[in-house]
Amino acid sequence: MSKAFYVTTPIYYPNAEPHTGHAYTTIIADIIARWKRLEGYDVFFLTGTDEHGLKLQRAALERGLQPKEFVDMMVEKFKEAWKALRIEYSRFIRTTDADHEELVKNLLMELWKKGLIVKGKYAGWYCTSCEKFFSEGEYVEEEGRKLCPIHMKELEWVEEETYFLKLSKFQDYVLKVLSETDVVYPKEYVREVVSKLRLEGLKDLSITRPKSRVFWGIEAPWDRNHTIYVWIDALLNYLTGIKLLKDKEFFSKYWSEAHHIIGKDILWFHTIIWFALLKMIGIPPPKKVVVHGFVLMGGKKMGKSTGNVVTIDELLKDFDADVVRYCLMRVMSLDKDIEFTFENMVDMHNNELADILGNLVRRLGVLSKKKLGGVVSKDSIDEELRREAERTIEAVRESMNKFRFSEALVKIFDLFRYLNAYLNKTEPWKKEKPNYELYNAIEGLRFGVTLLWSFMPYTCEKIAKVFDFKIETIDKLVFGKSEKFVVTEVPLLFKKIKKKK
Repeated sequence: MSKAFYVTTPIYYPNAEPHTGHAYTTIIADIIARWKRLEGYDVFFLTGTDEHGLKLQRAALERGLQPKEFVDMMVEKFKEAWKALRIEYSRFIRTTDADHEELVKNLLMELWKKGLIVKGKYAGWYCTSCEKFFSEGEYVEEEGRKLCPIHMKELEWVEEETYFLKLSKFQDYVLKVLSETDVVYPKEYVREVVSKLRLEGLKDLSITRPKSRVFWGIEAPWDRNHTIYVWIDALLNYLTGIKLLKDKEFFSKYWSEAHHIIGKDILWFHTIIWFALLKMIGIPPPKKVVVHGFVLMGGKKMGKSTGNVVTIDELLKDFDADVVRYCLMRVMSLDKDIEFTFENMVDMHNNELADILGNLVRRLGVLSKKKLGGVVSKDSIDEELRREAERTIEAVRESMNKFRFSEALVKIFDLFRYLNAYLNKTEPWKKEKPNYELYNAIEGLRFGVTLLWSFMPYTCEKIAKVFDFKIETIDKLVFGKSEKFVVTEVPLLFKKIKKKK
């Protein structure tokens, strides 16, 4: 039986069209899922939309729509975007799905019965965009106004009756998990949340909103006049997605290998709040919370509220989806923010994809047709080339399993560079029947294309079709295994793009 692997993205607010920031996280998760499949894992990949709360309620009403009408319409835009970017998820979850609403009500009702949810009053400064209260010291003050530190929007003062989740009881537990395990990766991100937790303590969390203010949400099962706070509702999607209430065996199989992929701005919720909530329910923390930096545009985090978004449609106007995936991952960093520019994408497309990979495929295809009639038969092995290809597998595996995707791409393209140099060195065009040289070079290409598939699935499948080989799991990558390669057509994979003036 193959080993399980569970990977998730945050679920996204569908209050506007998906943009490059959403794509960045989702592509990372998709690449992890594809890579693990290549390694032979049984992968479950969950993504979806977070459809309740005041922000969506207001966005819908501003457009003259009921919230459900609005989210139904917007969800299709996310699904279309992920299809266009070749995202292959196992389930697209919506927090309006019946099984999710059932799970939220059941689990929270259990916590209510245990005395872990209590009635109280709350007053504080609230950001609708974050769906979060900010305490003194957390918000930005500017000309007497209190602003959200993320969206730089003015905060609203809110006083209301609420129900609190007794998180404070679990402070020592959460600190222990964060301090004594490597659940958060990279580890550097732990310091900030642990420091804040030690400084401020873990306070009980307001987890309901009066229905008179926020009617668009899951009704609190113990009080019909309240709806559940959107963040609690959202976090529980990770349990719904793998059938906690429906199939305990299925849930246990995947939860033990759960990997959450998130941006650094939601780390507090995905560690402090989430780990405490899981402890209340009786479930251990996920195996890993993988954190990445922001996508910047003009030095600022890309986001709807800052007005510097690049939509998926804009990305795909000039670039194929595989090129978008490659370029974003080529600059991807967990530790640092990345600056997005179309100019950099053009450079990577022309200098790396076209000049290195496209050129290699074209040379091998044309030479195979011209010199061998399109049929390259099995031949003896070039041992040096074999060692280089096998070394690349292990080097790429090491980078991929540390989520260093840019580093992995450099190593894959080093193999393609090696193969181009191999052709220059052996000069098959000068030989009457260069079967040996072409067979070995195409075998090397097969290795590189298999390793690249997670990043550029359509392109790699296209290359595999050109040379008539199949992309298989990594354990089946044996140099010299191919009986023959049959070349019929040799497409131009990447047409050079001119920079816009």
